Amino acid sequence: MTTLDVFSYGIPAESDFGYAQAIRSGELVHVSGQLAFDDAGEFLHAGDFAAQLERTHTNMDKVLNHYGATRNQIVSQTLYVVDLRQNAAATAEGNLAYFGDHRPAGTVVGLTELTLPGQVVEIGFVIDMKLPA
Repeated sequence: MTTLDVFSYGIPAESDFGYAQAIRSGELVHVSGQLAFDDAGEFLHAGDFAAQLERTHTNMDKVLNHYGATRNQIVSQTLYVVDLRQNAAATAEGNLAYFGDHRPAGTVVGLTELTLPGQVVEIGFVIDMKLPA
């Protein structure tokens, strides 16, 4: 019997919506959309794109740390951005700052709204544990 390697923050949203933050399947880790939650599960920085993106990247790093992975092992990401035309430059700038020279496959989806009031960004991604860290 295989045991799932599941990562959760233990925040209310996980049980309220019925999901885990990440699940490892073989050498791949599938990561749910990360957003600007603090350690207690409180949503931060309503309406502030730059602050939410920074906190979202911090939360992405927590998932990576759990699996002993690095940003260089992220093979794809999907960014969900409210008011994409308004936030396109900040999205690109934040992405380049987060990944440096690494270039995962990526999709950016523009939306009119996300789940939480004032939420303007969410990022899901896939990690390949076979890649060099």
